[in-house]
Amino acid sequence: MSPEKMIRMANQIATFFESKKHDEAVAGTAAHISDFWEPRMRKQLFDHIASGGQGLKPLVVEASAKIRPVQAA
Repeated sequence: MSPEKMIRMANQIATFFESKKHDEAVAGTAAHISDFWEPRMRKQLFDHIASGGQGLKPLVVEASAKIRPVQAA
């Protein structure tokens, strides 16, 4: 998927959870991405964050520590 689309999707998830208490927002964002994004999408997100995370909401970056890691094949 294009980086722009991945960023937009991650930010939409974070926007939904922003109305919750901070800890709940972090956990909810991480859980949603872990549960509904396939490994390739999560890897793309992790790679983007590792290269600076440009365009991502801070909530997505913070939640990334709680997102299920991608297992090596």
